[in-house]
Amino acid sequence: MKDYVVVGDVSCDLSIDEMKLFGVDDYITGHISIGDDRELVTKLEWTEISSREMFDLLKNKKVKVSTSPANVEEVYRFFEGYVKKGLGVLSISLSSKISATYSFTVAAAEKIKEAYPDAEIVCVDSMRMSRGFGYLVALAGLKKGEGLSLEENVEYLLKARTTIHQMGPIDDLFFVARRGNISMGKAIFGTFAGIRPMGDYSATGYTKILAKAKGAKKALAATVEYVKQTIVDPQNQYILIGHSDRSELAEQYKIAIEQAIPCKKVLLSEIFMGCSPNIGPGMISVNYLGNEIKEDMSKEEALLNDILKNL
Repeated sequence: MKDYVVVGDVSCDLSIDEMKLFGVDDYITGHISIGDDRELVTKLEWTEISSREMFDLLKNKKVKVSTSPANVEEVYRFFEGYVKKGLGVLSISLSSKISATYSFTVAAAEKIKEAYPDAEIVCVDSMRMSRGFGYLVALAGLKKGEGLSLEENVEYLLKARTTIHQMGPIDDLFFVARRGNISMGKAIFGTFAGIRPMGDYSATGYTKILAKAKGAKKALAATVEYVKQTIVDPQNQYILIGHSDRSELAEQYKIAIEQAIPCKKVLLSEIFMGCSPNIGPGMISVNYLGNEIKEDMSKEEALLNDILKNL
């Protein structure tokens, strides 16, 4: 069996320590533009810019912050480094519904195979984002460690990706409004009312808002209960919590999940440079394995609304 590496891209939001824990070999960086004259490489660590500076910039209406993935040539050079070592590559990317990253990896892999006919590169669309995407990357690393071949690992991941759930609130509605997802009037009203939209991944990778909690305590309680009712075999899995500029609140979620749900370990990390400009401040997400998510999310929507009614 040919040896291979497991790689994600910077939008997976796994910390460097988590990558080591799960046996993930590497990741593809991206790019970020700040204003008209500042270009940085996006990494899974705050070396190019601090987390505090990033979120302060995102709150500044006068500064435009945007991200872009590595281009085909950059991905080609990344893959080539491993191919020259005689290694296969299992590349997992941010959902193709959200980014061009996956299509760029596919194009780069095709070019590699023209230059290196014996190269073995498989590109997988995670159909997830941020820590949910990272969950699939983590699973790939774990399965490689268990001895799965590249082909066996891909077969596993294609089935597992639609069983990755997330749940949690977002509380900065003004950033959501500036992104054009809601009106500023709704943002003002929702903020005064303490409204916190809560969502899970759809089958194709978007986050679908299923319900709106009123207040931080209700959002936390509803998140824990939703996870309890939808998680599968928790004793044999990790739970990954991510947050954007909400470290103290995220710690409360971690403690509550640990107390309510027996699992291998609850891992907490902030989101990094690749996703933070698009998610913005105020997000908490709990990511885990549950039942397969269908395109019609009526069951999940009914469940979360029922939970909120009974709190």
